[in-house]
Amino acid sequence: MTLPELYVTLLVAGTVLLTSIAAARTAHRVGLPSLLLFLAVGIVAGEDGLGLRFDDAQLAQALGIAALAVILVEGGLATRWSDVRRLVAPAGVLATVGVVLSLLVTAAGAHRLLGLDWNVALLLGAIVSPTDSAAVFSVLRALPLPRRLTGLVEAESGFNDAPAVILVVFFSTTTSGVPGIGPLVGDLLFELAAGGALGVLTGLLGAVALRHIALPATGLYPLATVGFGITAFAAAGAAGASGILAAYLSGLVLGNSQLPHRAATRSFAEGAGWLAQIGLFVMLGLLVDPSELSEAILPALVVGLVLLVARPVSVLLCLLPFRVPLRQQAFISWAGLRGAVPIVLTTFPVVEDVPDAREILDIVFVLVALFTLIQGPTLPAVARSLGLVRPDTLREIQVETAPLDVLDADLLTVSIPEGSRLHGVAVFELRLPPPTVVTLIVRDGTTLVPDRGTVLHAGDDLLLITTPGTREDAERRLRAIGRRGKLARWLGERGAPEPGGTTDS
Repeated sequence: MTLPELYVTLLVAGTVLLTSIAAARTAHRVGLPSLLLFLAVGIVAGEDGLGLRFDDAQLAQALGIAALAVILVEGGLATRWSDVRRLVAPAGVLATVGVVLSLLVTAAGAHRLLGLDWNVALLLGAIVSPTDSAAVFSVLRALPLPRRLTGLVEAESGFNDAPAVILVVFFSTTTSGVPGIGPLVGDLLFELAAGGALGVLTGLLGAVALRHIALPATGLYPLATVGFGITAFAAAGAAGASGILAAYLSGLVLGNSQLPHRAATRSFAEGAGWLAQIGLFVMLGLLVDPSELSEAILPALVVGLVLLVARPVSVLLCLLPFRVPLRQQAFISWAGLRGAVPIVLTTFPVVEDVPDAREILDIVFVLVALFTLIQGPTLPAVARSLGLVRPDTLREIQVETAPLDVLDADLLTVSIPEGSRLHGVAVFELRLPPPTVVTLIVRDGTTLVPDRGTVLHAGDDLLLITTPGTREDAERRLRAIGRRGKLARWLGERGAPEPGGTTDS
């Protein structure tokens, strides 16, 4: 590549990046999923639009898997172990048994309704069955949902990419007929076990190294942290194990270790995750041929309708032993967002020259676009209709300031709704566990710095600073007073989460 060609390449890449960022802001303001607009940017920039030609499925596969690794490392870094530690079992069942159940139902529907061969139908079912970590992480974190529910959906999306990749590779390399179950189960167990072990081990080694080695610059800590996650991904892949699972688990271990400069690390990882998402979706938009998508609309609708049956069936059967409330199961069924993962998975059959692979790519692309357009914007309304979102739900926001990072503090907000018993209670009467403090009150659009005697009113928004060790007690205390008033403890109210999980600590 000559220097003038480099300038042109960087100019095009920078323009596409800035356009995608502007699209993300526009999408947020109008309520559309930003990932869908990234796909649109790729289509517009493609051969039928501005003329950029990109049809290298093998390169798209390699770059797509690498981008997923970055996204999953960021997802693991941002996931609180306290939120998911009791959810590993149900999330693991959803990510494995749930994917297989959804695969079988979808494959049966595609075989019967579209007349696809069983091998192609199974391949298509494996591609569309996993939820997408990028879509789930970007959408759910904007909703004030119970942490247990959010943690379950996020953990499932972080775990289920690995089984899906294994299944798609297996079906893509099976030449004809229905493959045997023995080799499939053996490969699945080995790749998941080895990938999980390498991910956890790399995360632990990284945590020890970063705590005991003084780096010469603050900016090197975020690079090193993400570097350990990428190393876990590459090491597992080189060993024939699941690099995707290793990337997520290494990020999870590192994100929940007492590392220096954690806020800077999370900010860097979030930026890297956004860059990976933008590059991934734009690239996938370039890969498809828009003129051929019209023929895929009807098959995509058929597969999508079957998937709308397959997802609730798999959720219901998988969560039955865990006594998850039906309202939460209904939300989990609808929150099974599809995004870049299914489209990346379609590159495997294309690379392996599987018959009808290009048709599968078009079907999956249309299906993902429709699901993203319908499911993403409706999730808040679905959560509210199921009673899973309340005005006084405590919400965690990102902490960027260095002092809070040093203190390992959490910054929380809570809104006082009409009818709450918090109305009329003075700040000192909250008796929040130290060192939890109410630092700011927003009342009627103005800010107020409270003192001990400040009385809370309905409609106030409170800003609290607490620590991970006292956060649960603080939330319970606020819930208790909100229900029974300042004498809640004397009345036997302990602020436990409501049955069904409408609030959770």
